[in-house]
Amino acid sequence: MSDITPNTSHDDLASRLSLPHYPRSSAYDARWAIDNQMGPHALWLLEWLAPALGLDTLRPGARVLDLGCGRAMTAVFLAREYDVQVTAADLWIKPDENAVRIAEAGVADRVQPVLAEAHDLPFGAETFDAVVSVDAYQYFGTDDLYLPTLTRLLKPGGRIGVVVPSLSEEIEGSEPPEHLRPFWEPAFWCFHSPAWWRRHWTRSGAVDVLAADWLEDGWREWLLWSETVAEHHPDEFHVRMSRENARLVRADQGRTLGFTRVVGRRR
Repeated sequence: MSDITPNTSHDDLASRLSLPHYPRSSAYDARWAIDNQMGPHALWLLEWLAPALGLDTLRPGARVLDLGCGRAMTAVFLAREYDVQVTAADLWIKPDENAVRIAEAGVADRVQPVLAEAHDLPFGAETFDAVVSVDAYQYFGTDDLYLPTLTRLLKPGGRIGVVVPSLSEEIEGSEPPEHLRPFWEPAFWCFHSPAWWRRHWTRSGAVDVLAADWLEDGWREWLLWSETVAEHHPDEFHVRMSRENARLVRADQGRTLGFTRVVGRRR
C-alpha cells in the first residue's frame, strides 16, 4: 500500500492538498492522486458524497457499483475506508490496468474491475446495495429514461449517490454567460443545477430524493486541484487540460460552476 500512503518526499504536495474537511482523502498520497486523476479530485468529491449515502448503506460487506470509476481511485477508497465489496465499472480504462492499481492498493479481494458501458451493464436485477458515480453521471444520466433502468440493479431501499460538475442555476436561452463564452464547449450543456437534478430524479418515479445540494466553495477546490495537476502531472495532455480547467474556473469565480451531490433511495 506504499503507493497511496503519503511519504516525506511529497510533503509539499500533501500540505497543499490536505483540506481539513477531507481527512480521509488526506491520508492518500497526493502524487498517486495526481497521476491517476481524470478530472476534479475524485476522492474529495466521494468523501463529500459518502455521508449523504449513510453508513447503513456503506456498511462492511455491502455490494457497491462504482459507475465510471476511471482509474479506480474511488473504488480503492470505498474498499479501504468502508470495507465494502466494489464492482469498479468503466468504459475507457481497461480492467487489466485497473487490476494492477487495485492490487497495489491492497484491496484486490474487495474490488473487481470490469469493462462496461453505462447503457449496457452486465449485472442482474437487485445485485447492489448502492450505486456510486463521481464525475461521470452527467455524461449519461441526463436521459429521462436512464435512472429507472439503472435502479433495477439496486435492492429495494438501496441508494444511488452521484457527484457531478454543475451549474448554480439553470442558464436561460441557448448561450452561456458572457464571462464563460471564451471557454464554453457544447459538452458543458450536460451541467445542471441542484434543483434540476432533484426534479429530474423525482420525475423518474424510480427513487425518493434524499439530497440534491451544492458544494459550498467547490469552485475553489476545483481551481486548487486544476492548478496543482497542471504544475505536477507528468503527461502534457493532462497538464494542458488542467490549465484550461483552471482558466475556466478562475474566470467564473463561483458565479456559475461548481458541484452538485444527488442521493436517492430506490422505491
